[in-house]
Amino acid sequence: MPFLDRLQRWADDRPDETAVVVAGGHLSWSGLRDQAAALVQTAPAITVLSEQNSTRFAVAFAAAVAGQRQCAVLDPAWPQQLQDGITARISGMETGLPDPGRGDPGRADPGSALPAWQGTGLGTGLVDGPADTSFLIGLTSGTTSVPKAFTRSRRSWQESFEASIEFFGLTQDDKTLAPGPLAASLNLYALAECLYAGAEFHSLDHFDVGAAHAAVSHDGITRLVLVPTMLRLLSERGLAGGVDASGVRSIICAGSKLDARTLEAARRWAPNATIFEYYGASELSFVSGAGLRPGDPAEPGGTGIGKPFPGVDIRILNDRGTELPDGSDGNICVRSGMVSNGYLWGDDGQALRCFDGWYTVGDQGYLSGGTLHMLGRRSDMIITAATNVYPHEVEMALASVPGVAAAVAAGMTDDLRGQRVVAGVVPSHGAVTAMQLRSGIDDVLARNKRPLEYFALTELPLTDRGKISRQLLLDWIARNDPRIRRLG
Repeated sequence: MPFLDRLQRWADDRPDETAVVVAGGHLSWSGLRDQAAALVQTAPAITVLSEQNSTRFAVAFAAAVAGQRQCAVLDPAWPQQLQDGITARISGMETGLPDPGRGDPGRADPGSALPAWQGTGLGTGLVDGPADTSFLIGLTSGTTSVPKAFTRSRRSWQESFEASIEFFGLTQDDKTLAPGPLAASLNLYALAECLYAGAEFHSLDHFDVGAAHAAVSHDGITRLVLVPTMLRLLSERGLAGGVDASGVRSIICAGSKLDARTLEAARRWAPNATIFEYYGASELSFVSGAGLRPGDPAEPGGTGIGKPFPGVDIRILNDRGTELPDGSDGNICVRSGMVSNGYLWGDDGQALRCFDGWYTVGDQGYLSGGTLHMLGRRSDMIITAATNVYPHEVEMALASVPGVAAAVAAGMTDDLRGQRVVAGVVPSHGAVTAMQLRSGIDDVLARNKRPLEYFALTELPLTDRGKISRQLLLDWIARNDPRIRRLG
Protein backbone atom coordinates (compact mmCIF):
# COMPACT_ATOMS: atom_id res chain seq x y z
CA MET A 1 0.00 0.00 0.00
CA PRO A 2 1.11 3.58 -0.43
CA PHE A 3 -1.40 5.59 1.67
CA LEU A 4 -5.09 4.90 0.92
CA ASP A 5 -5.71 2.42 3.74
CA ARG A 6 -4.23 4.99 6.12
CA LEU A 7 -6.43 7.72 4.61
CA GLN A 8 -9.49 5.59 5.38
CA ARG A 9 -8.34 5.27 8.99
CA TRP A 10 -7.83 9.00 9.47
CA ALA A 11 -11.21 9.73 7.84
CA ASP A 12 -12.91 7.34 10.28
CA ASP A 13 -11.03 8.57 13.36
CA ARG A 14 -10.82 12.32 12.60
CA PRO A 15 -13.41 13.01 9.90
CA ASP A 16 -13.66 16.78 10.34
CA GLU A 17 -10.00 17.59 10.91
CA THR A 18 -8.08 19.27 8.09
CA ALA A 19 -6.10 17.01 5.77
CA VAL A 20 -5.06 19.23 2.84
CA VAL A 21 -4.88 23.01 2.32
CA VAL A 22 -3.92 24.51 -1.03
CA ALA A 23 -4.14 28.27 -1.69
CA GLY A 24 -6.92 28.72 0.86
CA GLY A 25 -8.91 25.67 -0.22
CA HIS A 26 -9.45 23.12 2.56
CA LEU A 27 -10.20 19.39 2.53
CA SER A 28 -11.06 17.42 5.67
CA TRP A 29 -10.01 13.79 5.98
CA SER A 30 -13.57 12.63 5.32
CA GLY A 31 -13.98 15.14 2.49
CA LEU A 32 -10.82 13.91 0.78
CA ARG A 33 -11.87 10.30 1.21
CA ASP A 34 -15.41 10.83 -0.06
CA GLN A 35 -14.43 12.93 -3.07
CA ALA A 36 -11.70 10.50 -4.08
CA ALA A 37 -13.98 7.49 -3.57
CA ALA A 38 -16.58 9.06 -5.88
CA LEU A 39 -13.91 9.69 -8.52
CA VAL A 40 -12.65 6.10 -8.36
CA GLN A 41 -15.84 4.88 -10.00
CA THR A 42 -14.77 6.40 -13.33
CA ALA A 43 -10.98 6.36 -12.90
CA PRO A 44 -9.18 4.53 -15.75
CA ALA A 45 -6.48 1.90 -15.38
CA ILE A 46 -3.88 4.58 -16.07
CA THR A 47 -4.46 8.25 -15.27
CA VAL A 48 -2.32 10.97 -16.80
CA LEU A 49 -2.49 13.81 -14.28
CA SER A 50 -1.37 17.26 -15.43
CA GLU A 51 -2.77 19.90 -13.14
CA GLN A 52 -1.70 22.97 -11.20
CA ASN A 53 -1.53 22.75 -7.42
CA SER A 54 -5.02 22.55 -5.93
CA THR A 55 -7.11 20.44 -3.58
CA ARG A 56 -8.44 18.80 -6.76
CA PHE A 57 -4.94 17.51 -7.41
CA ALA A 58 -4.94 15.63 -4.08
CA VAL A 59 -8.36 14.11 -4.81
CA ALA A 60 -7.43 13.09 -8.34
CA PHE A 61 -4.11 11.57 -7.28
CA ALA A 62 -5.73 9.52 -4.50
CA ALA A 63 -8.36 8.15 -6.89
CA ALA A 64 -5.79 7.49 -9.62
CA VAL A 65 -3.77 5.04 -7.49
CA ALA A 66 -6.69 3.10 -5.96
CA GLY A 67 -6.77 -0.66 -6.39
CA GLN A 68 -4.28 -1.62 -9.10
CA ARG A 69 -4.53 1.67 -10.96
CA GLN A 70 -1.47 3.66 -11.99
CA CYS A 71 -0.86 7.38 -12.30
CA ALA A 72 1.58 9.37 -14.42
CA VAL A 73 2.08 12.88 -13.04
CA LEU A 74 3.09 15.44 -15.68
CA ASP A 75 4.33 18.94 -15.05
CA PRO A 76 1.64 21.32 -16.39
CA ALA A 77 4.41 23.81 -17.18
CA TRP A 78 5.83 21.47 -19.82
CA PRO A 79 5.08 22.40 -23.45
CA GLN A 80 1.76 21.00 -24.59
CA GLN A 81 3.43 19.12 -27.44
CA LEU A 82 5.66 17.30 -24.95
CA GLN A 83 2.69 16.45 -22.72
CA ASP A 84 0.72 15.19 -25.71
CA GLY A 85 3.65 12.99 -26.75
CA ILE A 86 3.93 11.41 -23.30
CA THR A 87 0.18 10.88 -23.10
CA ALA A 88 0.20 9.25 -26.53
CA ARG A 89 2.98 6.88 -25.47
CA ILE A 90 1.01 5.79 -22.43
CA SER A 91 -2.29 5.54 -24.32
CA GLY A 92 -0.59 3.54 -27.05
CA MET A 93 0.23 0.71 -24.68
CA GLU A 94 -2.87 -1.21 -25.66
CA THR A 95 -2.22 -4.13 -23.37
CA GLY A 96 -1.18 -1.85 -20.54
CA LEU A 97 2.05 -1.29 -18.68
CA PRO A 98 4.50 -4.01 -17.73
CA ASP A 99 6.25 -4.12 -14.37
CA PRO A 100 9.94 -4.23 -15.37
CA GLY A 101 12.01 -6.48 -13.14
CA ARG A 102 14.79 -5.04 -11.04
CA GLY A 103 17.28 -7.56 -12.39
CA ASP A 104 17.77 -5.46 -15.53
CA PRO A 105 16.64 -1.90 -14.75
CA GLY A 106 16.52 0.71 -17.43
CA ARG A 107 15.73 -1.80 -20.16
CA ALA A 108 11.98 -2.26 -19.83
CA ASP A 109 10.48 -1.86 -23.28
CA PRO A 110 6.71 -1.21 -23.39
CA GLY A 111 6.59 -3.21 -26.60
CA SER A 112 8.51 -6.21 -25.28
CA ALA A 113 6.97 -9.54 -24.36
CA LEU A 114 6.61 -8.77 -20.66
CA PRO A 115 3.55 -9.49 -18.47
CA ALA A 116 0.63 -7.59 -19.95
CA TRP A 117 -1.88 -5.46 -18.11
CA GLN A 118 -5.06 -7.50 -18.01
CA GLY A 119 -7.43 -4.75 -16.88
CA THR A 120 -8.53 -6.85 -13.91
CA GLY A 121 -8.21 -6.20 -10.20
CA LEU A 122 -8.73 -2.45 -10.53
CA GLY A 123 -11.36 -2.48 -7.81
CA THR A 124 -14.16 0.02 -7.28
CA GLY A 125 -13.22 1.26 -3.81
CA LEU A 126 -10.64 3.64 -2.41
CA VAL A 127 -8.27 0.90 -1.27
CA ASP A 128 -4.62 0.10 -1.75
CA GLY A 129 -3.67 -2.55 -4.26
CA PRO A 130 -1.17 -5.38 -3.70
CA ALA A 131 2.16 -4.14 -2.38
CA ASP A 132 4.23 -5.43 -5.31
CA THR A 133 2.08 -3.82 -8.01
CA SER A 134 3.06 -0.54 -9.65
CA PHE A 135 1.09 2.60 -8.85
CA LEU A 136 3.28 5.47 -10.10
CA ILE A 137 4.78 6.23 -13.49
CA GLY A 138 7.50 8.72 -12.66
CA LEU A 139 9.00 11.08 -15.19
CA THR A 140 12.48 12.48 -14.84
CA SER A 141 14.55 14.54 -17.24
CA GLY A 142 17.17 12.87 -19.40
CA THR A 143 19.56 13.87 -22.15
CA THR A 144 16.75 13.74 -24.72
CA SER A 145 13.74 16.02 -25.02
CA VAL A 146 11.36 13.31 -23.76
CA PRO A 147 11.65 12.59 -20.02
CA LYS A 148 12.57 9.10 -18.90
CA ALA A 149 9.65 7.11 -17.47
CA PHE A 150 10.01 4.64 -14.60
CA THR A 151 7.56 2.73 -12.45
CA ARG A 152 7.40 2.42 -8.71
CA SER A 153 5.70 -0.21 -6.56
CA ARG A 154 3.35 0.48 -3.68
CA ARG A 155 5.73 -1.33 -1.33
CA SER A 156 8.63 0.97 -2.29
CA TRP A 157 6.74 4.06 -1.14
CA GLN A 158 5.44 2.39 2.01
CA GLU A 159 9.02 1.58 2.98
CA SER A 160 10.03 5.14 2.06
CA PHE A 161 7.28 6.55 4.29
CA GLU A 162 8.41 4.49 7.25
CA ALA A 163 12.03 5.56 6.75
CA SER A 164 11.34 9.28 6.25
CA ILE A 165 8.85 9.52 9.13
CA GLU A 166 11.49 7.99 11.40
CA PHE A 167 14.35 10.13 10.08
CA PHE A 168 12.52 13.49 9.98
CA GLY A 169 10.38 12.88 13.07
CA LEU A 170 7.04 13.59 11.36
CA THR A 171 4.03 13.42 13.71
CA GLN A 172 0.27 13.91 13.39
CA ASP A 173 0.67 17.27 15.13
CA ASP A 174 2.82 18.64 12.30
CA LYS A 175 1.58 20.98 9.60
CA THR A 176 3.79 20.65 6.51
CA LEU A 177 4.17 23.37 3.88
CA ALA A 178 5.62 22.28 0.52
CA PRO A 179 5.39 25.48 -1.56
CA GLY A 180 6.66 24.02 -4.84
CA PRO A 181 4.76 22.27 -7.67
CA LEU A 182 3.06 19.01 -6.73
CA ALA A 183 4.18 17.57 -10.07
CA ALA A 184 7.76 17.60 -8.70
CA SER A 185 8.66 14.38 -6.88
CA LEU A 186 9.82 16.23 -3.72
CA ASN A 187 6.40 17.78 -3.19
CA LEU A 188 4.30 14.89 -4.48
CA TYR A 189 6.06 12.62 -2.00
CA ALA A 190 5.52 15.13 0.83
CA LEU A 191 1.78 15.12 0.10
CA ALA A 192 1.57 11.32 0.11
CA GLU A 193 3.81 11.06 3.19
CA CYS A 194 1.50 13.35 5.13
CA LEU A 195 -1.58 11.38 4.03
CA TYR A 196 0.16 8.21 5.23
CA ALA A 197 1.20 9.75 8.56
CA GLY A 198 -2.10 11.53 9.24
CA ALA A 199 -0.45 14.96 9.21
CA GLU A 200 -1.90 18.16 7.75
CA PHE A 201 -0.43 19.14 4.36
CA HIS A 202 -0.27 22.67 2.90
CA SER A 203 0.79 23.97 -0.49
CA LEU A 204 0.34 27.05 -2.72
CA ASP A 205 -1.18 27.37 -6.18
CA HIS A 206 2.27 28.63 -7.24
CA PHE A 207 5.41 29.56 -5.36
CA ASP A 208 5.09 33.02 -3.87
CA VAL A 209 7.21 34.34 -1.01
CA GLY A 210 4.41 36.43 0.48
CA ALA A 211 1.91 33.57 0.39
CA ALA A 212 4.44 31.20 1.96
CA HIS A 213 5.17 33.72 4.71
CA ALA A 214 1.46 34.12 5.36
CA ALA A 215 1.08 30.36 5.75
CA VAL A 216 4.00 30.21 8.18
CA SER A 217 2.67 33.15 10.20
CA HIS A 218 -1.05 32.37 10.28
CA ASP A 219 -1.57 28.66 9.54
CA GLY A 220 0.65 27.23 12.25
CA ILE A 221 3.16 25.63 9.88
CA THR A 222 5.69 23.49 11.78
CA ARG A 223 7.52 21.87 8.89
CA LEU A 224 8.87 23.09 5.53
CA VAL A 225 9.76 20.87 2.55
CA LEU A 226 11.52 22.77 -0.24
CA VAL A 227 14.63 23.27 -2.36
CA PRO A 228 17.53 25.48 -1.12
CA THR A 229 16.77 28.39 -3.48
CA MET A 230 13.25 28.67 -2.03
CA LEU A 231 14.58 28.42 1.51
CA ARG A 232 17.03 31.26 0.90
CA LEU A 233 14.28 33.53 -0.43
CA LEU A 234 11.92 32.75 2.44
CA SER A 235 14.64 33.13 5.08
CA GLU A 236 16.28 36.34 3.86
CA ARG A 237 13.03 38.13 3.05
CA GLY A 238 11.47 36.79 6.22
CA LEU A 239 14.27 38.28 8.29
CA ALA A 240 14.01 41.59 6.46
CA GLY A 241 10.23 41.70 6.85
CA GLY A 242 10.02 40.47 10.43
CA VAL A 243 8.10 37.28 9.54
CA ASP A 244 7.92 35.07 12.64
CA ALA A 245 9.05 31.50 11.89
CA SER A 246 9.73 30.46 15.49
CA GLY A 247 6.97 27.84 15.25
CA VAL A 248 8.77 25.93 12.48
CA ARG A 249 10.33 22.82 14.02
CA SER A 250 11.85 21.16 10.96
CA ILE A 251 13.05 22.21 7.53
CA ILE A 252 13.69 19.54 4.91
CA CYS A 253 15.83 20.49 1.91
CA ALA A 254 16.74 18.51 -1.18
CA GLY A 255 17.71 19.11 -4.78
CA SER A 256 21.15 20.58 -4.11
CA LYS A 257 23.58 21.08 -1.24
CA LEU A 258 22.78 23.84 1.23
CA ASP A 259 25.28 26.69 0.95
CA ALA A 260 26.60 28.45 4.04
CA ARG A 261 24.65 31.66 3.49
CA THR A 262 21.30 29.90 3.08
CA LEU A 263 21.96 27.78 6.15
CA GLU A 264 22.87 30.81 8.26
CA ALA A 265 19.80 32.76 7.16
CA ALA A 266 17.50 29.79 7.78
CA ARG A 267 18.89 29.27 11.30
CA ARG A 268 18.30 32.91 12.14
CA TRP A 269 14.81 33.03 10.62
CA ALA A 270 13.63 29.70 12.09
CA PRO A 271 15.73 29.42 15.26
CA ASN A 272 13.83 26.41 16.66
CA ALA A 273 14.02 24.26 13.53
CA THR A 274 16.15 21.23 12.88
CA ILE A 275 17.42 21.68 9.33
CA PHE A 276 17.62 18.46 7.35
CA GLU A 277 19.22 17.96 3.99
CA TYR A 278 19.30 14.69 2.14
CA TYR A 279 20.52 13.10 -1.03
CA GLY A 280 18.22 10.94 -3.10
CA ALA A 281 17.00 10.36 -6.63
CA SER A 282 13.56 9.80 -8.08
CA GLU A 283 14.58 6.28 -9.12
CA LEU A 284 16.33 5.41 -5.83
CA SER A 285 14.27 7.29 -3.22
CA PHE A 286 16.23 8.28 -0.10
CA VAL A 287 19.94 7.54 0.09
CA SER A 288 21.58 9.61 2.86
CA GLY A 289 20.83 12.61 5.04
CA ALA A 290 21.81 14.74 8.00
CA GLY A 291 20.04 17.03 10.45
CA LEU A 292 21.42 20.15 12.14
CA ARG A 293 19.58 20.80 15.40
CA PRO A 294 19.10 24.25 16.92
CA GLY A 295 22.24 25.36 18.72
CA ASP A 296 24.49 22.71 17.18
CA PRO A 297 27.61 24.09 15.48
CA ALA A 298 27.44 24.02 11.70
CA GLU A 299 30.22 22.15 9.96
CA PRO A 300 32.23 24.03 7.32
CA GLY A 301 30.76 23.84 3.82
CA GLY A 302 31.74 20.83 1.83
CA THR A 303 30.48 17.84 -0.09
CA GLY A 304 29.28 15.73 2.86
CA ILE A 305 25.59 14.78 2.71
CA GLY A 306 25.14 12.69 5.83
CA LYS A 307 24.87 9.04 6.81
CA PRO A 308 22.81 6.32 5.10
CA PHE A 309 19.04 6.66 5.47
CA PRO A 310 17.22 4.05 7.61
CA GLY A 311 16.97 0.82 5.64
CA VAL A 312 19.64 1.86 3.11
CA ASP A 313 23.11 0.40 2.53
CA ILE A 314 25.62 2.42 0.48
CA ARG A 315 28.70 1.34 -1.44
CA ILE A 316 30.99 3.12 -3.88
CA LEU A 317 31.59 0.92 -6.91
CA ASN A 318 33.56 1.42 -10.10
CA ASP A 319 32.09 0.74 -13.54
CA ARG A 320 32.98 -2.95 -13.22
CA GLY A 321 31.04 -3.27 -9.98
CA THR A 322 34.13 -3.49 -7.77
CA GLU A 323 33.86 -1.87 -4.34
CA LEU A 324 36.22 1.05 -3.78
CA PRO A 325 37.92 1.95 -0.47
CA ASP A 326 37.05 4.94 1.71
CA GLY A 327 37.98 8.22 0.06
CA SER A 328 37.92 6.87 -3.51
CA ASP A 329 35.26 8.36 -5.74
CA GLY A 330 33.03 6.30 -7.99
CA ASN A 331 29.38 5.38 -8.52
CA ILE A 332 27.15 5.92 -5.49
CA CYS A 333 25.31 2.60 -5.25
CA VAL A 334 22.52 1.66 -2.86
CA ARG A 335 20.70 -1.43 -1.70
CA SER A 336 17.23 -0.87 -0.27
CA GLY A 337 13.58 -1.77 -0.67
CA MET A 338 12.83 1.77 -1.82
CA VAL A 339 14.40 1.49 -5.29
CA SER A 340 12.06 1.85 -8.27
CA ASN A 341 11.22 -1.00 -10.65
CA GLY A 342 13.08 0.37 -13.67
CA TYR A 343 12.39 2.27 -16.86
CA LEU A 344 9.54 2.02 -19.34
CA TRP A 345 11.44 4.21 -21.79
CA GLY A 346 14.21 6.77 -22.03
CA ASP A 347 17.38 4.99 -20.94
CA ASP A 348 20.01 7.58 -21.92
CA GLY A 349 23.10 5.67 -20.85
CA GLN A 350 23.19 7.37 -17.43
CA ALA A 351 20.02 5.74 -16.17
CA LEU A 352 19.41 3.26 -13.36
CA ARG A 353 22.00 0.47 -13.40
CA CYS A 354 22.45 -2.57 -11.21
CA PHE A 355 25.64 -4.27 -9.97
CA ASP A 356 24.54 -7.54 -8.34
CA GLY A 357 21.77 -5.94 -6.31
CA TRP A 358 23.41 -2.51 -5.90
CA TYR A 359 21.69 0.33 -7.80
CA THR A 360 23.04 3.61 -9.14
CA VAL A 361 21.81 6.50 -11.27
CA GLY A 362 25.36 7.51 -12.12
CA ASP A 363 25.86 10.04 -9.34
CA GLN A 364 29.49 10.20 -8.26
CA GLY A 365 30.80 10.45 -4.71
CA TYR A 366 32.84 8.81 -2.00
CA LEU A 367 32.50 7.54 1.58
CA SER A 368 34.60 8.84 4.46
CA GLY A 369 34.02 7.62 7.99
CA GLY A 370 30.49 6.51 7.11
CA THR A 371 29.52 9.89 5.65
CA LEU A 372 28.57 10.10 1.98
CA HIS A 373 30.18 12.88 -0.02
CA MET A 374 28.32 13.90 -3.16
CA LEU A 375 30.35 15.10 -6.15
CA GLY A 376 27.67 15.22 -8.84
CA ARG A 377 26.41 13.49 -11.94
CA ARG A 378 28.97 11.92 -14.22
CA SER A 379 27.22 13.76 -17.08
CA ASP A 380 27.94 17.10 -15.35
CA MET A 381 31.64 16.36 -14.98
CA ILE A 382 34.02 18.81 -16.65
CA ILE A 383 37.08 17.27 -18.31
CA THR A 384 39.71 19.97 -18.63
CA ALA A 385 43.28 19.19 -19.69
CA ALA A 386 42.73 15.51 -18.71
CA THR A 387 41.52 16.51 -15.22
CA ASN A 388 38.07 15.51 -13.96
CA VAL A 389 36.29 18.40 -12.25
CA TYR A 390 32.87 18.15 -10.64
CA PRO A 391 30.99 21.48 -10.76
CA HIS A 392 29.65 20.85 -7.26
CA GLU A 393 33.16 20.99 -5.82
CA VAL A 394 33.78 24.35 -7.46
CA GLU A 395 30.42 25.75 -6.40
CA MET A 396 30.87 24.79 -2.75
CA ALA A 397 34.37 26.35 -2.72
CA LEU A 398 33.09 29.62 -4.21
CA ALA A 399 30.10 29.72 -1.87
CA SER A 400 32.53 29.86 1.07
CA VAL A 401 34.16 33.08 -0.22
CA PRO A 402 33.04 36.22 1.67
CA GLY A 403 30.73 38.33 -0.47
CA VAL A 404 29.34 35.38 -2.47
CA ALA A 405 25.69 34.49 -1.98
CA ALA A 406 25.60 31.59 -4.43
CA ALA A 407 27.65 30.12 -7.26
CA VAL A 408 27.28 27.93 -10.32
CA ALA A 409 30.05 26.33 -12.39
CA ALA A 410 30.08 24.68 -15.81
CA GLY A 411 32.39 23.47 -18.55
CA MET A 412 32.73 25.58 -21.68
CA THR A 413 34.13 24.12 -24.90
CA ASP A 414 37.83 24.90 -25.26
CA ASP A 415 39.98 23.96 -28.28
CA LEU A 416 43.11 23.56 -26.16
CA ARG A 417 41.80 21.92 -22.98
CA GLY A 418 38.67 20.20 -24.25
CA GLN A 419 36.68 22.20 -21.70
CA ARG A 420 37.50 25.06 -19.39
CA VAL A 421 35.89 25.71 -16.04
CA VAL A 422 33.79 28.89 -15.85
CA ALA A 423 31.80 30.13 -12.88
CA GLY A 424 29.05 32.61 -12.16
CA VAL A 425 28.46 34.12 -8.72
CA VAL A 426 25.63 36.09 -7.17
CA PRO A 427 27.19 38.71 -4.86
CA SER A 428 25.73 38.85 -1.36
CA HIS A 429 26.15 42.63 -1.20
CA GLY A 430 27.89 45.23 -3.30
CA ALA A 431 30.35 43.94 -5.86
CA VAL A 432 32.85 41.12 -5.97
CA THR A 433 35.98 40.93 -8.13
CA ALA A 434 37.66 38.06 -9.93
CA MET A 435 40.75 38.63 -7.79
CA GLN A 436 38.70 38.17 -4.61
CA LEU A 437 37.26 34.95 -5.98
CA ARG A 438 40.64 33.58 -7.05
CA SER A 439 42.30 34.33 -3.73
CA GLY A 440 39.26 33.03 -1.82
CA ILE A 441 39.56 29.51 -3.23
CA ASP A 442 43.36 29.24 -3.30
CA ASP A 443 43.46 27.06 -0.19
CA VAL A 444 40.34 24.99 -0.80
CA LEU A 445 40.46 23.99 -4.47
CA ALA A 446 43.29 22.40 -6.46
CA ARG A 447 44.80 24.68 -9.09
CA ASN A 448 43.69 22.53 -12.05
CA LYS A 449 40.07 22.68 -10.84
CA ARG A 450 39.83 26.45 -10.50
CA PRO A 451 37.69 28.49 -12.91
CA LEU A 452 39.47 30.33 -15.69
CA GLU A 453 36.66 32.86 -16.12
CA TYR A 454 34.26 34.46 -13.67
CA PHE A 455 30.92 36.17 -14.21
CA ALA A 456 28.74 38.23 -11.90
CA LEU A 457 25.06 37.20 -11.99
CA THR A 458 21.98 39.13 -11.01
CA GLU A 459 20.25 35.80 -10.34
CA LEU A 460 21.01 32.10 -10.47
CA PRO A 461 20.18 30.21 -13.68
CA LEU A 462 17.38 27.93 -12.48
CA THR A 463 14.97 25.41 -13.93
CA ASP A 464 11.24 25.92 -13.41
CA ARG A 465 11.55 23.62 -10.38
CA GLY A 466 14.16 25.78 -8.68
CA LYS A 467 17.23 23.68 -9.46
CA ILE A 468 20.49 25.09 -10.82
CA SER A 469 20.86 24.78 -14.60
CA ARG A 470 24.50 24.77 -15.69
CA GLN A 471 23.50 24.64 -19.35
CA LEU A 472 21.48 27.82 -18.85
CA LEU A 473 24.62 29.52 -17.49
CA LEU A 474 26.46 28.58 -20.69
CA ASP A 475 23.54 29.85 -22.76
CA TRP A 476 23.62 33.19 -20.93
CA ILE A 477 27.35 33.50 -21.58
CA ALA A 478 26.97 32.62 -25.25
CA ARG A 479 24.30 35.23 -25.91
CA ASN A 480 25.71 37.88 -23.55
CA ASP A 481 22.53 37.87 -21.51
CA PRO A 482 21.93 41.05 -19.44
CA ARG A 483 21.75 38.95 -16.26
CA ILE A 484 25.46 38.16 -16.57
CA ARG A 485 28.61 40.31 -16.58
CA ARG A 486 32.19 39.15 -17.14
CA LEU A 487 34.57 39.91 -14.27
CA GLY A 488 38.10 41.01 -15.11
